[in-house]
Amino acid sequence: MPETDPWEYSLYIPNDLRAVTVSRRTLRLVLTMHGLIRLVDVAELLATELITNAVRHTKGPAALRIRWSPPGTLRIGAWDADPEPPEPPAAFGWVEELEEGRGLALVRACADVWGWHPLARHGNRGKYVWCELASA
Repeated sequence: MPETDPWEYSLYIPNDLRAVTVSRRTLRLVLTMHGLIRLVDVAELLATELITNAVRHTKGPAALRIRWSPPGTLRIGAWDADPEPPEPPAAFGWVEELEEGRGLALVRACADVWGWHPLARHGNRGKYVWCELASA
């Protein structure tokens, strides 16, 4: 059953690597409940990379944001409290053998589009790194 109405979920997490698993499982549940199981595998990979970066490279809390926009765009984003821009992703072929530093290269390779922007409103500072998947 295709989703015809927009929706959005936000999950605020502590700076704790266990929160990556909580975020991934939450994303899987949300997509399954909305009938978007076909997007789960790639969406989990993308969310894991974004949230891992937010938790590993910053000191404060973070958040996972999942938004569906009909007729078929899933946006996955990670907020963190550090306003510094993310390191630009290297070419995927160059980083595939590294233990670290592949996160945004994977996001760039697997998402239809990705980006980031600084945030400073309502007392929240930091950045929002996002990517999108088309369901078609």
